[in-house]
Amino acid sequence: MHLVRITTLSKAWFSRASLLGTLLGLGGPVMANSALEARQVTSASNPILSDGQDYTTDPATLVANGKFYILTGRDTAESGVNDFVMPEWQMLVTDDPKSGRWTHYPHFLKPDEVFKWATPGRAYAAQIVQGPDKRFYFYAPVMQEGSTNKDGFAIGVAVSDSPTGPWVDAHPSGPVVSQSYPVKNDIQNIDPTVLIDDDGRIYMYWGTFGRLKGVELERDMVTFKGTPVDVTGLKGFFEAPWIFKRKGVYYMAYAGNTAGPDSECTEAVYYACIAYGTATSPLGPWTYRGVLLDPVSSTTSHPGISEFKGKWYVAYHTADAKGGGHFRRSVAVDELSWDDSVNPPLIEKVEQTRAAAPVPQPQRNLAPAARVVASNSPVPVQYWIRALNDGKVRQAPLPPDTWGTWSPNNPKQQWVVYQWEQPLKVNGTRLYFWADQPAGSGIGVAPPKAWHLEYWSDADKDWKVITASYPQAVTGAWTEASFDTVSTRCLKAVFDASTDGKTNAAVAVQEWEALYPKAVLVEAADTKVPASPICVPLE
Repeated sequence: MHLVRITTLSKAWFSRASLLGTLLGLGGPVMANSALEARQVTSASNPILSDGQDYTTDPATLVANGKFYILTGRDTAESGVNDFVMPEWQMLVTDDPKSGRWTHYPHFLKPDEVFKWATPGRAYAAQIVQGPDKRFYFYAPVMQEGSTNKDGFAIGVAVSDSPTGPWVDAHPSGPVVSQSYPVKNDIQNIDPTVLIDDDGRIYMYWGTFGRLKGVELERDMVTFKGTPVDVTGLKGFFEAPWIFKRKGVYYMAYAGNTAGPDSECTEAVYYACIAYGTATSPLGPWTYRGVLLDPVSSTTSHPGISEFKGKWYVAYHTADAKGGGHFRRSVAVDELSWDDSVNPPLIEKVEQTRAAAPVPQPQRNLAPAARVVASNSPVPVQYWIRALNDGKVRQAPLPPDTWGTWSPNNPKQQWVVYQWEQPLKVNGTRLYFWADQPAGSGIGVAPPKAWHLEYWSDADKDWKVITASYPQAVTGAWTEASFDTVSTRCLKAVFDASTDGKTNAAVAVQEWEALYPKAVLVEAADTKVPASPICVPLE
């Protein structure tokens, strides 16, 4: 990131902001940073901010004043912390999303700066829209201080004459939506998305964990007009709704997680695709139409979609920035295209763009070139078999960061197979096990009691045990073994389950490396095509 200038707002500007709040008749002081920091950023590729200095998440796009805005959250979780630590919102602004030139406001707004009834932190996915009165409205899920509701998340609304503030609470008496206001509900009230229709009517949707609600708002932008509806018809809806309109058709994009080996959305339940549906009315009913964005490198996904200067763009987040992860995400933006040959027009699958991959370096690990199959295929949806050879070892992995075998009745033995297109030499291996129970347990996930490797003999058409000194499996470090070189198309790792004598624990592996005698260039295989359990030649 290149720091070009810091823009400081004058005291006179801040005084005018205070006057604005008085004129609007809104309670409480106008809240804004008296020194709103702005940085000029040049980004050659996705994610927009890639150096790991600022992690941006949950993008919400806005087009106004001839500019393209992306409101984002901020991820600040330390490496290895699996929690959404999100203290504030940020803003990215450009004249052209394809130019790579952005103005970045790293400290745009904090929840308790504008909502006096909110606690600090938990600056979750928000959206800014321009109302019929041409002012800008900031819809934000925050944690309500002193809430007696079962879930304390609530939605507040702030208002400003500018997309960059200053902002004043448009409903200073408290949130516009909570589990107890204005009508009771039992959902987590986050992820608001708002549509200003062509006739000036206003609609808001919000929800998560598979529950989505929608309601019309009064012209004041904060008051319910009618009773909220419960949305159905959006296959696999999980969270992150985004409503917009094109050519008279209403579109709802969202994070979906219909999971399974044959799912068009995601193989692993923790990951999400961006799916969408359409409707002929702003409150539905909705019809599922498909997937517009495949799962990204972070487990969560979140869309923001807008038209800008005749082109459509989708913003989303990934884990692709330096030091990124599931809880250290960064916003990307790509062009979105349409199939107008059908009715209603459909969204074509977005191709994710990213920085060019590093130049491959010689390595001993042949695993990236292998196809994979396991004894528990199809692998349970909480795990991901492709994690075995993705080259990533995480300090605090989520279940899909591993291949795992947990089931209500774990067998005594499990195995996984690597298969290559032609025989390759192997003389060593490394495995990175994960466990939540100690060795000797018969429940949960534990290091295996024992393990060994086998190779496929084309001559004998059978598996042969590789003689080696196999150490006890450990977690939090590599478990390694060396052996005399074998040449094979298929390599099998076999795991004897940890047991307490009554039941068996499962096994989980983050990464399994198969080592060539010397470093070579390795070309990655199509890991979506499985290996053969009996080493049938690949087509």
